[in-house]
Amino acid sequence: MTRMKLGDRALVIAMDHARTLGAVPGLEDPGVVLDRVIAAGADGVMTSYGVIKHFRDRLIGRVPTFLRLDGGPSTYLQDWLHYSQWSLLHTVEDARALGVDGVCLMGFLGSPVEMRTYEIIARVVGDCASDGFPVMVEALPNPGERLPDPMDAKPMADACRIAFELGCDIVKTYYTGSPESFARVTRAVPASVPVLIAGGTKMDTLRAALDVVHGSVAAGGKGVVFGRNIWQNPDPAGVVRAMKAIIHDGADVATAEALSRQG
Repeated sequence: MTRMKLGDRALVIAMDHARTLGAVPGLEDPGVVLDRVIAAGADGVMTSYGVIKHFRDRLIGRVPTFLRLDGGPSTYLQDWLHYSQWSLLHTVEDARALGVDGVCLMGFLGSPVEMRTYEIIARVVGDCASDGFPVMVEALPNPGERLPDPMDAKPMADACRIAFELGCDIVKTYYTGSPESFARVTRAVPASVPVLIAGGTKMDTLRAALDVVHGSVAAGGKGVVFGRNIWQNPDPAGVVRAMKAIIHDGADVATAEALSRQG
């Protein structure tokens, strides 16, 4: 099977949320979401083993697909970014057997599970080295006594640089609030490794989400790995069109927002 590849710039749909959160509004029927966002031109999908297993015909060979390999407890036990447990749940061989195009892992800077995530990244990168199987690392600072502001550009840049040093091929991280601060993050990683931003919680408006995408691209970011800000919108296809215009065509926010309304 020929492996599909992401381009230099990419809009990737994140659909791994339910593995931790359970039943998430907007993901009741993953197949419907996949059909809508892929038809609208999404460049890739990052999701869970279960979604790929049950909706394989909607993914494999249609769009570059990344499997989330690792995970922590559900939110009934621990909150996001406050983990004391983290594990490798699936293997690289599991990913290859599904026919996916790459894998995704977490790297938690400043967390009690920091070293566990780095051990997992190192192992998986080594397992992928023989054929260049792409590894995406979501590099995120975690709040703590030694890291009071995880959204500050310095720890965000350091988290991304450590992910690069461990051998990742793509970095996913948070936008730090302004093009000026986020440029420090993108400069921390050599250009051979694209920096994509995570969407986090759903923003209040589409305009706010587009402002974040535009700011990240202006600072050297290469795209997004967004979930709730796309599939929790009443028109996910319109959001995909708008964000792709910024990422691929250099559109301004007003132009992109207008494109979102053109069905």
